[in-house]
Amino acid sequence: MKKILISNDDGVLAPGIFAAKEAVKDLGEVIVVAPQENNSGVGRRLSMFKHINLKKYEMEDGFEAYGVSGSPADSVIVGANYVLDEKPDIVITGINTGINISKNDITSSGTVCAALEAVAMGIPAISASVFLDYSAFKQDENGEWYMDHDFSLAKKVLHDLCEKVLENGMPEGVDLFNLNVPSDYESEEPMITTLSNRMLVKDIMDENSEDENHIFSFAFEDDKKSFQLEDGEEGQIVMITSALCDDYEKGSDGYCLMVDKRPSITPLNVDMTRDVSSVERWYED
Repeated sequence: MKKILISNDDGVLAPGIFAAKEAVKDLGEVIVVAPQENNSGVGRRLSMFKHINLKKYEMEDGFEAYGVSGSPADSVIVGANYVLDEKPDIVITGINTGINISKNDITSSGTVCAALEAVAMGIPAISASVFLDYSAFKQDENGEWYMDHDFSLAKKVLHDLCEKVLENGMPEGVDLFNLNVPSDYESEEPMITTLSNRMLVKDIMDENSEDENHIFSFAFEDDKKSFQLEDGEEGQIVMITSALCDDYEKGSDGYCLMVDKRPSITPLNVDMTRDVSSVERWYED
């Protein structure tokens, strides 16, 4: 029986990892090993030579999962080399609640980088995410925001892609697939895409910024107190903010998700080396 290791960066009890488990449970033996807490945006951070706590959790249906007090990449390493007796046939990371696309931003993703860690061990991998538009965020009767999203399409596309990889292996030159599925879709048919140039426009905000009250909220004064320097002087508190780009190239993952509104499957290769011969000529000139 095929062994399928599932991890994520949202945490072992996040709804997306449960959806991933449900999506592929008919394809083999599923093992879930994921961070105990949310680790979004940590990239490929590793807890080298540090103690990591590993404990059992129960998912919402009683399924036994393992939580790691480390990063998504840690979780894949612990799962593949410790929880399992042998390497899994495939690693799935996700389903992440949030988009993961573009050349310039994809290596910030804990979801994608956990998949890269699997590739480093010679294991084929799929990272999976859902792009949540405004329709996925709702308010309850008390005005509190919550996420209400149906993972059905993401589960279907992930299942079919995982099945293809398990049956046929990865295409030549492809190390992992990065899957993104829109929550508000017009077509269920996936498209094979390239990486967009950029996903996020980043900026810096401080307490004097126009939207300070909205972003920092009531916790800002508490934050100021926690950032006292040793000599009693205050350091400057800033926040990195971001907004999604609104312009994507045709054929890219961003265009597929935002404009065509259909699932995007991007084949990735970990070799980021450019043409060596051209650089040799440039260097020798």
